[in-house]
Amino acid sequence: MGAATVGRIHVQAPDYPDLWATLGVRPVPRRQGVGTALLDAIARSAAAAGKDGLQLRCRDHRPEAIAFLAHRGFRELERQKAVRLELARRTPPTFAAPDGLVLTSLAERPELVAEVHAVALETFVDIPGGDEPMAVGDLAEFRARDVDKPGIPPDAFIVAVDAGTGRVAGYASLQRQPGRPDVAWHDMTAVRREWRGRGLATTLKLATIAWAIEHGLTALETGNDEANAPMRAVNARLGYEPLPDEVILRGPLIGAMMAP
Repeated sequence: MGAATVGRIHVQAPDYPDLWATLGVRPVPRRQGVGTALLDAIARSAAAAGKDGLQLRCRDHRPEAIAFLAHRGFRELERQKAVRLELARRTPPTFAAPDGLVLTSLAERPELVAEVHAVALETFVDIPGGDEPMAVGDLAEFRARDVDKPGIPPDAFIVAVDAGTGRVAGYASLQRQPGRPDVAWHDMTAVRREWRGRGLATTLKLATIAWAIEHGLTALETGNDEANAPMRAVNARLGYEPLPDEVILRGPLIGAMMAP
């Protein structure tokens, strides 16, 4: 009839006060207390883990789901402007790295992963969204979450290297979607501050689009915080079309629990 999960928000440090949750109920048993019981169960699990709140993702074309959570004290924390690029009948785009840079991938240059981690340390603090910057973690945690995770192809992990210094100037990666083998998600596009404004983000994204087309994908999806105007502008120029917004809601455990 329904299912719910709860666990660490992996883009935040382990001591972050909230846990991430998912909650879904099939259409027929809705409004019969199933969602309430599931929410209660995961709230109690979070309380047992010493946490204070939950965060869940909804789409704004499901106002009844947002209303269900709002009635229990959840409020909007973040809004992602989701977009999709249809790839059917597209040919791989042409692109060239800005002067002074060379494009490669982690499949070709796996030793660059530490430099990629250094880019994340510099850039994640600049990404809008939520109440705290994303936590990069140490190299081992970063690799487990953002590099070596199943579904992230190393040959689609595009890296721009400064030809003069050997430093990584930026990177872009894709993540294939479970149950949707023909669709991938833009997991991250990050550019060092000194290389911004030169078209590198666009080049990196074009490289991942080319990879997706060459590997038979039919669409790419992504989302950016509504305040992330530069990356949203890149997506718009490349032809990405809007999807329903993704809304992150945060709520207190007490509001999520049923009375004893």
